[in-house]
Amino acid sequence: MSEPSTSAEELRTDRLWLRRPAETDVDAILAVHSAPEACAHNPSDALTRHEEAEELYRRWDRQWARHGYGYWVVGRHGRAGQLGFCGIKPMELHGQPVLNLFYRFAPSAWGRGFAGEAATAVTAWAAAHVPDLALIARVRPANTASQRVAERAGLSRAPHLDTEGYDGFDWIYVARPERWAP
Repeated sequence: MSEPSTSAEELRTDRLWLRRPAETDVDAILAVHSAPEACAHNPSDALTRHEEAEELYRRWDRQWARHGYGYWVVGRHGRAGQLGFCGIKPMELHGQPVLNLFYRFAPSAWGRGFAGEAATAVTAWAAAHVPDLALIARVRPANTASQRVAERAGLSRAPHLDTEGYDGFDWIYVARPERWAP
């Protein structure tokens, strides 16, 4: 895989481009977040109306304005359309500021390594550009595909950090597990 570019607004891998969302991506946000399979493990993220997708886009845009990074739209070089979304957002875990690694892709993009490739690029970008914040991924115990994506991106399971999440119990995966020794 090629090295991601250093611009926050655009990352590139061998197969994928990742760019800051634009207002024109609202329909793609709705399409991915309204697919029942895509939100099966995180039902609180499911969207049903265009207005909800517009508000989600606005939240993502505010985060970009505030922090200079956020969630990227992911697509494939030389192909039209968006595959999904991958990125980071600041949050707290057990009272500590962290970055949460997020990835959600259209079911039609599943099974081809796109999420793992995008998550790996985002993980590398975060390590280079926001090294002071630990990177985590919150994954439902039954979501084995998401667990594989976190592992492919270089994160390791940290059972001592597991916690209750928005939609149930979260398994926590961490980059640089030495920062979180029990």
